[in-house]
Amino acid sequence: MLYDTLIAPFADFEFMRRALVGNAALALGAGPIGIFLMLRRMSLVGDAMAHAILPGAAIGFLVSGLNLFAMTAGGLIAGFTVALLAGLVARATELKEDASLAVFFLISLAIGVTIVSLKGTNIDLLHFLFGSVLALDDRTLDLIAVNTTVTLIVLALIYRPLVIECVDPGYLRSVSRAGAPSHLAFLALVVINLVSGFHALGTLLAVGIMMVPAAIGRFWARDITLMIVIAVASGIAAGYAGLLLSFHTSVPSGPAIILVAGVLYAFSVLFGRVSGLVRQLFPGRHLEA
Repeated sequence: MLYDTLIAPFADFEFMRRALVGNAALALGAGPIGIFLMLRRMSLVGDAMAHAILPGAAIGFLVSGLNLFAMTAGGLIAGFTVALLAGLVARATELKEDASLAVFFLISLAIGVTIVSLKGTNIDLLHFLFGSVLALDDRTLDLIAVNTTVTLIVLALIYRPLVIECVDPGYLRSVSRAGAPSHLAFLALVVINLVSGFHALGTLLAVGIMMVPAAIGRFWARDITLMIVIAVASGIAAGYAGLLLSFHTSVPSGPAIILVAGVLYAFSVLFGRVSGLVRQLFPGRHLEA
């Protein structure tokens, strides 16, 4: 019975195995990015950037149909363009960067939906917005694997300035000029991982595999490295359970994965070791000399 419920779907169906591997790769790359977005108070920036890639991917779709390279290149170009324009507006005017990003992502979302609607069908629009993790092919899995590998390598190179900037950005500016290049490289990693997530979960849910596991990690650890480990593990677990939920109940796979992550988040809010509600209501005894 347990085998039929928990293992057989992955043993019997290749599309389930592909979805599981793709989600695990996404969690491995997106989890650390989500942690740093959260610690830098940039969580909503991730959501804005997820919507910003839609018009570029839609233009790629308009030109070449469901061509992986065209849609990926379009999404990358659109994401980098919106990030650059939002930064320029924030520095040249009195408008803050978060407000600038909000304006640009809303415009980008409207443009993207319009472009898809002009050529595509409602099914194409749903594919763009919610993805299809059960339809991952070899080329898409390769793309996700490459993006995850690049993410981990670049994060290893900029890890120290990122951590210092989270703790004391003033100190980093006083002792090093690595802050600005690290920030730009980090934003590039955000866009790269959102493009990977777009192919599996769509533009509306791509940021979910990035931010919800990161929030879970925050309730169980104070150490950044441990937060990253918990976030990655939570993302992989949510993918596994969400795919099973989708398989047995016919719920769409992408929303099922994020819903399971939401359940894990609710559990963490209640019982997390760091600021969990139960922990605050019933604190343990302090050691006495």
